[in-house]
Amino acid sequence: MQVILTKDVKGQGKKGQMVNVSDGYARNYLLPKGLAQPATKSNINVMKGKQESAEYRKQKEIEEANEIAEKMKDMTVTLKAKAGENGKLFGSITSKDVAEALKMQHHIKLDKKKFVMPDGIKTLGTSNVSVKLYSGITGSLTVTVEKI
Repeated sequence: MQVILTKDVKGQGKKGQMVNVSDGYARNYLLPKGLAQPATKSNINVMKGKQESAEYRKQKEIEEANEIAEKMKDMTVTLKAKAGENGKLFGSITSKDVAEALKMQHHIKLDKKKFVMPDGIKTLGTSNVSVKLYSGITGSLTVTVEKI
C-alpha cells in the first residue's frame, strides 16, 4: 500500500515522502496515529504542490542572499568605540554590534549569528567580516572602527 508520510517515521522515510508499506502496517499503525495518509490522487497533488512551493521559496531565498552579497561588497559599516593610545579597544566589537550598525546605516537586517567573528574586533582600523547569508553563499563586509 502506498502512503504519504505526514511526519518522519524511523525506518520508512521523511515527512512528505510517498512510501510503499505493508497493508497491515499502514492500516493498524501509520493511519490511526496520524503518521501517514493514503496516497490518493488528491493527496498526491497536494504533496506535489507543497514540494513545488518549497522549491520556489528556496529559490527566492537564494536570490535574496545573492543580492545582499552583491550589495555588501561595496558597503562599509562604521563603528565608534573607546580605545587606548596604542589602538587597542576597551572591550571588543561583537557581531551584535556589527548587525545593529548594519541595520541603522544601510537598512539591512541580518541575524548576529550569520556574522563570522570568532573573537570580535579588538583594534581600531578596518576589518573584513565574513557573513554567511545562506548555505554556500557568503558575503564580505568592511567594518571600520574609529576612536571616540
